[in-house]
Amino acid sequence: MTCMECGRQMKTKRQNYKYDACGLHGITLIDVEVSRCAECGEEEVAIENIEGLHRAIALAIVRKREKLAGEEIRFLRKYLGLSGGDFAEHIGVSPETVSRWEQDRTPMGVTADRFLRWLIVTREPVSDYPLDMLKGMAHEKPKRLKVGMKSDEGGWHPTRDRELQPA
Repeated sequence: MTCMECGRQMKTKRQNYKYDACGLHGITLIDVEVSRCAECGEEEVAIENIEGLHRAIALAIVRKREKLAGEEIRFLRKYLGLSGGDFAEHIGVSPETVSRWEQDRTPMGVTADRFLRWLIVTREPVSDYPLDMLKGMAHEKPKRLKVGMKSDEGGWHPTRDRELQPA
């Protein structure tokens, strides 16, 4: 492998590698290929399936029992593909609150912590629930859902109001 900085030949060997590029300071990749240039000191690491690596890191974070640290919150937010502002809107807090959590100036509350962990485990809210729908939730008085459910080859589905009339 040729060094991108100086054009010299790099030496490659398998070793453990401290993976700080993800924004976390406790991640070590075990037995990965690391290439170094003896001339300029440039270093490159070969990471296969980086999406899978980040998913595994995210799941390891959400399975820990302790509260989330600021850098972990930031990693999880970025893993979900959300800006600080969009993340704040999804969970119903101000962008400043998210910033304080990520900078370890204010601990994340238990409810927000659990919700973030749930988002990571299910991944559904990010892709299936539009932000505009979430913004308007829980601001009106409670009203019981009244819906008919019908089964077909594709599973159960809600019916239209006119189908709710008893036969």
